Amino acid sequence: MPRLSSPEDLAEEADQFLHECYTELGLAAELPERRRAVAAAIEADGTYDHTFAELEYGVRVAWRNSSRCIGRLYWRSLKLRDRRAAATPVRIAAECVSHLRAATNGGRIRPTITVFAPDRPGRPGPRIHNEQLIRYAGYHVEDGGVVGDPRNAALTDAVRALGWYGHGTAFDVLPLVIEAPGYRPYVHVLPRDCVLEVPLSHPRHAWFAELGLRWHAVPAVSDMCLEIGGLHYPCAPFNGWYMGTEIGSRNLADAGRYDLLPTVAANLGLDTGSERTLWRDRALVELNLAVLHSYEQAGVTIADHHTESQRFLKHVDKEERAGRACPAEWSWIVPPLSGGATAVFHRYYDEDAGGGPNFVRH
Repeated sequence: MPRLSSPEDLAEEADQFLHECYTELGLAAELPERRRAVAAAIEADGTYDHTFAELEYGVRVAWRNSSRCIGRLYWRSLKLRDRRAAATPVRIAAECVSHLRAATNGGRIRPTITVFAPDRPGRPGPRIHNEQLIRYAGYHVEDGGVVGDPRNAALTDAVRALGWYGHGTAFDVLPLVIEAPGYRPYVHVLPRDCVLEVPLSHPRHAWFAELGLRWHAVPAVSDMCLEIGGLHYPCAPFNGWYMGTEIGSRNLADAGRYDLLPTVAANLGLDTGSERTLWRDRALVELNLAVLHSYEQAGVTIADHHTESQRFLKHVDKEERAGRACPAEWSWIVPPLSGGATAVFHRYYDEDAGGGPNFVRH
C-alpha cells in the first residue's frame, strides 16, 4: 500500500517545505499566495501538486540531505527530468531508457533524476522493482552457488518466472520490472545502446583483462522513495557517478557479491594460507586500482575515495557556513578501503537531517 500522510500532516509538511523552498530561492514575496493555493488543494482533494521549481528544489535538497552519500558537493547540479505525466509502464520504461542515455553522456556522467507520479489518495504511484536501473543477473546453479551477482538472484528468479531468459553469464543486464496502477508487472529489456559498460584491465598485470570482468558506468538508484513536502514519489530513479570503491571494494570484492579477492590473490601469487600475510588487503588494492585505471582509460567519470573524501569535507564546510546541518552516517561516508587514511575518517557527523526532502527506503 502507498504511504500517505493524513490531510492534517500533509498540510503541515507542505507548509514547512514551501517556507523553506521559497525562502531559500529568494521568492518570499510569492509565498503567501502559494500557501493559500496549496492549503485549498489539500482541503479539496487530499493532496496537491508541486510546481516544476518546487520539485527541482526538492530533488536537489533531497540529495543534499542524503546522509549516506559522500558525493553531495555537486547537489546543485542535479538535472531534473519531470515525467509525472508518464502513466503507462511502457512509457515509464522508455523514460528510464532516456534517463540512462542522458545521464551517460558519452562517459561524462551527469547527475540526473527522473521523477514519476507521486502516491495519491486511492491511486498509488508507479514503482520499479530493480534496485538500480542497471544491475547484473544472479543465476542459481545446481551446486548451490550463483553465477553472476548473488545480490540480484531473487529478482532474477522473479523475471525468469515472468518470461525473461538471459544468457547465463556473470554480467547479464537484468530487464526493468515496472509496476503501475491498472497494469500487470511489465518487464522491459534495456537496449544495449543505453548501457555503457567498462571492461576491466590492470595497468601492470595483463592477466587481469583475461578475467573478463566489467561494470556499468551509471549507478542509477531506482528503489528509493523521494519524499518532498509530504508527498511521496515512489518512482524517482537518480544517479551521480561511481566512487571506485563502490565497485572494487563492494560489488566485486564482497563475499556475498562477486567474491573476487581469492581469484585476484591467486593470480598475484599471494600467500593465502594465513590472514597475517594481508593477502586480502593487497588483492583489494589491486582490484580497486584496476577499476580506476579502466574507467579512466574508457573516458568514464569515476572518483577515487581520497579525492571524494576531500570534496565531502568541502561540502560540509559550505553547509556549515550556510547555517545548515550536514547529516552523514559515518559508516557510509568512510570508504571501505583505507578508511583511516582518508580525511573523512577523523571526525563524527550528525546523522539527523532534521526533516525536509529526502530519499527513503520503501
